[in-house]
Amino acid sequence: MLAIEIQHPGGPEVLRPAFHPVPQPGPGEILIKVATVGVNRPDILQRRGLYPPPPGASEIPGLEVAGEIVESGEGTIRFRPGEKVCALVAGGGYAEYCAVHESNALPIPSGLGMIEAAALPETFFTVWTNLFQRGKLKSGETVLIHGGTSGIGTTATMLAKAFGALVLTTAGSEEKCRACVALGADFAINYRTQDFVEEVRKFTDGKGVDVILDVVAGDYVARNYKAAALNGRILQVGIQNGPAMELNLMPMLAKRLTHTGSTLRSRTVPEKAQIAQELEQQVWPLLHEGKIKPQIFKTFRLEEAAEAHVLMESGAHIGKIVLMTGATISA
Repeated sequence: MLAIEIQHPGGPEVLRPAFHPVPQPGPGEILIKVATVGVNRPDILQRRGLYPPPPGASEIPGLEVAGEIVESGEGTIRFRPGEKVCALVAGGGYAEYCAVHESNALPIPSGLGMIEAAALPETFFTVWTNLFQRGKLKSGETVLIHGGTSGIGTTATMLAKAFGALVLTTAGSEEKCRACVALGADFAINYRTQDFVEEVRKFTDGKGVDVILDVVAGDYVARNYKAAALNGRILQVGIQNGPAMELNLMPMLAKRLTHTGSTLRSRTVPEKAQIAQELEQQVWPLLHEGKIKPQIFKTFRLEEAAEAHVLMESGAHIGKIVLMTGATISA
């Protein structure tokens, strides 16, 4: 099969097409003929040598796929060959075939095509785990979502609104701020021209926000503490600006804040299965009904993975970037 290799840690140019053996599904696993692959920031970190796959996972990058099941391993009970699914994988997505435990796959919601389906698993699993499982976001609460036009940001905005929260976002241009509002945000802050701490203070009449979803870190950590309300919860899902070099913890103590972080890739198959089950029960109906829909910015051929990484690193995208393998999927 055709796959994308990381020749050595480096820039996008180290991504090269190569031929690999087709993986064989193990017990409880399904083999997916991949039609589309979601591109995510962890792929970039892996390419740079900063985020290696967990033990036993494929060295091929790619954390979410959509396609058709062509083979089932021993003991599979949930899906059968011929069914269309999207799946969260620990690696191996940038390829024409990918094996995954069937409990980490989900049926493709009605009304969505393969391109949109590939944009679901990584961001929806991440947002659900953090905003709702760990952050316990409730209807009527306020949430600040940093990186509002990223895959995580757009997904978080849609889900938070769908479950009744008041949504504030940050973005890096007026165009992106307008996109956030069009997607459902109640208020969008241009972080290049506005201080999000001050804007949050004004918008909430000094109360602050109940929940913050942050992919940035760096100096945002201390500023998040200032923007948070009493008993606020801060969910760290990325560190694009690096670690917080100097941090005064007094605001955390005074406000009784909870600051928690998590990664998804290293979680066990049963842990991911539990997230998948909650998504299918509580979020998939919203997708079936068309109340929310993944935002696709641009697609590339699988062989153009390097170009997709260049785009993601530029920050110019609004929504998801997806690779297409060219596979023919039965109707």
